[in-house]
Amino acid sequence: MRRIRPLVAPLIGAAVIAASVSCGDVVRGDRSSSILVINTLGAAPGNKPSTFGNPLSSDVVTNVTSPAPCSSTSPCPTIFNDLGQVALALAPKDITLTPTSNNQVTITSYHVQYIRTDGRKTEGVDVPYAFDGGVTATVPASGSATIPFELVQSVAKQQAPLVQLVTSGQIINTIAQITFYGHDLVGNQVSVVGQIQVNFANFGDQ
Repeated sequence: MRRIRPLVAPLIGAAVIAASVSCGDVVRGDRSSSILVINTLGAAPGNKPSTFGNPLSSDVVTNVTSPAPCSSTSPCPTIFNDLGQVALALAPKDITLTPTSNNQVTITSYHVQYIRTDGRKTEGVDVPYAFDGGVTATVPASGSATIPFELVQSVAKQQAPLVQLVTSGQIINTIAQITFYGHDLVGNQVSVVGQIQVNFANFGDQ
């Protein structure tokens, strides 16, 4: 029995160290003193990029009547990407502490995926493919930041299942789930998830 003890002790120590290392990323990811909050999330069609609202009617093809040679009698079928806009703010985990510049968060990327309102979500069959995008903006410790981003890629309208909507006359109702990723000034990872309704079809042009 005496010979076993020296072997067991190192094994226990190694297990504790291994557990500490494996949990390190998870603990670090939750160490930020701030919570990222979405104040508003809106979307605008590509042919009206300043008109943000919810839901988004995403036109898979738009007949453009200007500039020339496009006209009302000879419109040009055009594919636009659609835009999103999010207003982000920070909420302190400890409301008794005064926020400092170390609490501000820089957003560096985002992820968009689509789910149909009937629950179907196979990419390239039921909904467009998910994608990742890059964006850089800083959310101050106090206040908010409004960040534009791409919500629907133009290439998605040239792929299934959206390309079929050009002639089918059908509508695909989806919920776009957007995850924003960032970090505070001391390196702690922060993220937040928002959702917005996106309806795809070959809508009538105005």
